Amino acid sequence: MAASAGDAGFPRSARIVAPADFARVFAVRRSAAAGPLVLYGSPSPFPATPARLGVSVSRRIGNAVVRNRWKRRLREAFRQVRPLLPAGNDFVVVVRSGGAPAGLAGAERVQAMLRDLAARVVARPGYAAAAPAAAEPGGTPPPAGRPLHRRR
Repeated sequence: MAASAGDAGFPRSARIVAPADFARVFAVRRSAAAGPLVLYGSPSPFPATPARLGVSVSRRIGNAVVRNRWKRRLREAFRQVRPLLPAGNDFVVVVRSGGAPAGLAGAERVQAMLRDLAARVVARPGYAAAAPAAAEPGGTPPPAGRPLHRRR
């Protein structure tokens, strides 16, 4: 089925793909969890832009089919709730466990979780104060420890 001009898509501008952006969101250290999801949030360096999403699904979750099902489910849920989320924020969703919820009820449950988690993260004490550090190019360095990705 071809997408029409009226369909809301998930453009590249709505995605977090750069490792530096993921590191910036994790460095703010503001998160909320519900069920199998953990949502990390950070004020965006571009405050006037709509919310953006990054997705992280570990190999521990399952094989490629399961991981990709989670990613599709999360991207679609974010696409649906993006207009309701506060603008000028970047969010990264980390899946902790389990298979992706199936069916319409599962999709609605994931949408509700994303909305609730985003509201909880933005309401955390000190979240607004993290804006200057997150917006600066040389802002807060990521915490020391394991690298965010393995180099080959």
